[in-house]
Amino acid sequence: MSESRHVVCPHCGGVNRVPVERLGAGGKCGRCKAPLFDGKPLEIGGQDFHTQLTRSDIPLLVDFWAPWCGPCRVMAPAFAQAARQLEPQVRLLKVNTEEQQGLGAQFGIRSIPTMVLFSGGREAARMSGALDAPRIVAWVRQHLP
Repeated sequence: MSESRHVVCPHCGGVNRVPVERLGAGGKCGRCKAPLFDGKPLEIGGQDFHTQLTRSDIPLLVDFWAPWCGPCRVMAPAFAQAARQLEPQVRLLKVNTEEQQGLGAQFGIRSIPTMVLFSGGREAARMSGALDAPRIVAWVRQHLP
């Protein structure tokens, strides 16, 4: 019997069981039939964030940012490029701290941009400041088993 991972659909929030060896094949949600991975960060907040954090078996890299933040805007294309390189092993999420102030407070975000890497629903690493795509990818790989 093959090992599988729970993957939360970025479109409908449905939880899908995907065999590990098929993660790289993309896959579609069993509920809404949308792709499970788009190769781009998912803008998220509230209950959707909680579902991703608590129900997904793949690590999450979260960019806490704000629209008025210059370094955040500079890093956005690099974060998107990193998503294309890290998915499907890691899901990349973006949390707008202006719209999701509760999440920013919950995770103690004091400066932006701040990236937080979650594995198994727990914080594994944190980095503040803008990085380019190769550094984002290297930082994530350094902190995952």
